[in-house]
Order: sequence, then structure tokens, then C-alpha cells
Amino acid sequence: MRQGFPIALKGMVIGLLGGSFDPAHEGHAHITREALKRMGLDQVWWLVSPGNPLKARQPAPMGDRLTRARAVMQHPRVKITALEEALGTRATVDTIERLRAIYPRVTFVWLMGADNLVQFHRWGRWRDILRSVAVGVLARPGSGVAARMSVAARAFRVHQVDRGETLRGHQPPVWCFVNLPLNDASSTAIRAKGGWRSGRS
Repeated sequence: MRQGFPIALKGMVIGLLGGSFDPAHEGHAHITREALKRMGLDQVWWLVSPGNPLKARQPAPMGDRLTRARAVMQHPRVKITALEEALGTRATVDTIERLRAIYPRVTFVWLMGADNLVQFHRWGRWRDILRSVAVGVLARPGSGVAARMSVAARAFRVHQVDRGETLRGHQPPVWCFVNLPLNDASSTAIRAKGGWRSGRS
């Protein structure tokens, strides 16, 4: 196994939570714990990305974001990684393809907050993402209705299941929307309050 890559056991179901985590906050930790509990996941890997292709502003240095993420999310079944940097991928679809090739006996579930589902159709090859891995969408403040009416949700409505724990029993395309107690922490709000370095412009 390549240095720096998590050890994954065959048969595991692993959630992938990607993002710039600029900075990581309790909202990220909250949906991660809920995903572990509600989706029957063996582990969750945070994929701290080098940058977001949809955002002009570049994030704070990777080392700082990883350090903050490890301080915020301390759980024996959660791995904080820089796998996208190691893989040399920027697009989510490419990251998923590479991880599935490296870990052919692992079932991956892509995790996202409902706010990301709203603009998911702007992601590169977003339909291929939904066709390659199960997707678990977790409620986020103010995004419930918009997420349910989003382009992606309507396009794949027939593939939606009611409960997160059923994701592991279905072949893609399959996705779910999980309601949960909300945490309104926001990376944008933390940066606006000056509680985190602003990153490079």
C-alpha cells in the first residue's frame, strides 16, 4: 500500500467527505458522526482538498487545514487525509475513480451536506459520480427545500431511498437525504469573524 494512504480492509463501507475544510468546524464533525451512526459506515475519510475548482479564492495552506481538521474531528473511525493531493486529482469524479481502483474491495459512499446538493449539477461529470458510488446527503441549515428540488435530486429521484442504512445494500445509482439535528457552524462565517486565516488570493 502506498505511503500515506489509509489501510482499508476488504468488505468495509467507507464514507468520503470531501472539501477544502477552510477551516474545519463542528458542523463537519457533526455530520460525520451522524453519517457513521445513520448509514452503517465502518469508517469516514475526510478528503481535505488542495483547492475547490468552483471557487476563485484559494484556501489556507494544506498543513494548517489538516492540523485544524484533526483537532476538530477526533474519532477512532474517522481518518483525516490529504489523499487528493497525493493522488494528484482535483475533480471529485477523478478522486472516486482512483480510490475505487486502489481499494477494489471497499464500498465507498460519497457524503455531502444538503447545501452542496443544491449546486451538485455544476460539478464535473456529476451524473457519473451518482452512477459510481452511493451518495448520502445530510441536512444542513437553510438548504432542505432547495436540496430536495435541486437539479440532481430531481434527475435521480427514482434512485432515492428513505433511510441511510439501506445505502450499503444497494448498487449505484442510489442516494438518500438524511434529516438530523442541525448545526449551523460555517467555514465562511468563521473566516468572516477573523477566527481563521483568510488563505491565499
